[in-house]
Amino acid sequence: MSGTGAPGRARPLMVLGTSSHVGKSLITAALCRIFRRRGLKVAPFKAQNMSNNAAVCEGGEIGRAQALQARAAGIAPSVHMNPILLKPVGEQRSQVVVAGRVAGTMDVAAYHRFKEQQGRRIVTEHYRALADTVDVVVIEGAGSPVEINLKAHDLANLWVADMADAPVLLVGDIDRGGVLAALVGTIELMAPHERKRVAGFVINKFRGDESLLKPALDYLDARYGVPTLGVIPHIDHHLPEEDGVGVRDRAARAGRCVNVGIVRLPRIANFTDFDPFAVEPDVAVSYVSRPEQARGLDLLILPGSKATIADLHWLRERGLDRAILDHAASGLPLIGICGGYQMLGRRIDDPHGVETGGAADGLGLLDVVTTMAADKRCAAATYTPAGTRLGAAPVSGYEIHMGRSAAASGEALFADAPDGTGVARGNVWGAYLHGLFDNDAARRAVLAPPRALRGLPEPPPVCYADTLEQAIDAFADTVAAHLDLEALHGLV
Repeated sequence: MSGTGAPGRARPLMVLGTSSHVGKSLITAALCRIFRRRGLKVAPFKAQNMSNNAAVCEGGEIGRAQALQARAAGIAPSVHMNPILLKPVGEQRSQVVVAGRVAGTMDVAAYHRFKEQQGRRIVTEHYRALADTVDVVVIEGAGSPVEINLKAHDLANLWVADMADAPVLLVGDIDRGGVLAALVGTIELMAPHERKRVAGFVINKFRGDESLLKPALDYLDARYGVPTLGVIPHIDHHLPEEDGVGVRDRAARAGRCVNVGIVRLPRIANFTDFDPFAVEPDVAVSYVSRPEQARGLDLLILPGSKATIADLHWLRERGLDRAILDHAASGLPLIGICGGYQMLGRRIDDPHGVETGGAADGLGLLDVVTTMAADKRCAAATYTPAGTRLGAAPVSGYEIHMGRSAAASGEALFADAPDGTGVARGNVWGAYLHGLFDNDAARRAVLAPPRALRGLPEPPPVCYADTLEQAIDAFADTVAAHLDLEALHGLV
């Protein structure tokens, strides 16, 4: 597996999984941090990602998992790290983002044509551009690499391993059961030349006595001549998740607490906006999908959505619209972020079918009308709060939305933002700024009224950025302690 045929100067290492959600994304992040500690300049790469959880970087947007991996590597995120991003909008259609910019909304047939005509060229060009700038590229696969119906059009797995001339780590999740069958089945469905790329197995999310695995590991080694390079324990990692499968309630670490509820929309987007609440010891976070779950909350949040009108219909079908209106009428704070902000307005129009098409009346709590536009606003932003709701310090984040909102009345949230970026009316407000709660002062200002209502003292300040760095380090430490690092270093 010499690197003579691979584009770019970097040595590659690819992380494949037996299926989705086996831990590829976080293991890739851990490897980025581990190689960085060894003095190597390292970058992540995922040819094709499918997620409504995106991050903004120079040039546009990429999957949030690649932004976290870049942070672990200690470098700025880049569109080269995730050249193709699919953002599902429903009805077997996805918005297709190429090199950070929207290329269109496609159904399955249209996307297959796109892959055949342009996909592999795009992936190769961006891999080469990335690999020319670093020592190591840690490549993450997508789903299973051996789905027979998908292999001929593979854009993210074994074709990438061949293109980059990369040795492969094959990861299986033992927590879900059947890990030996999953590893063996994956290897057996590989072509002979593909099997030769597998340099090691990694068993992830293990609970219990590792010595009990010895017969299975010996079997894998004897049958395929491939060693198991690590058995990683189940880790409560406190790191941002890639997609909604990882969304979960979080209990407060203190006794009395502020109860924050987030509506779990079917097409929820950028749900990592709310991870910073977990660093506050007296805040409990729950995800709301039924009206009765909204009772007793101190703060209710409507998050972003990749199909705002469709998710607004879902709210009404579930009776959650009434629960949201009741919460607002009680005087308790109600916040909408991006798509959630649009839902709080008077009306949403999608005349060009940018998301799902059509129009819908909003919840009418803000005097705002939104029209979906053909071009997406995708940019980092820093704004100065106009009032006291977000404290006095400037707030930074990013905007990533197709809608354009016009506010007829209400109080602007930001003193220096374009019209409609953020609007408040009493206890209800909405904003387009993702990452708002990453700002420590803003997060504390938002939590101050419910804390006061609950009679809770202000806890000591917590820096979310520092906490995230510590979580990356702790996760990488545990992974490093259970991997054969010298074997991995030898591969790159």
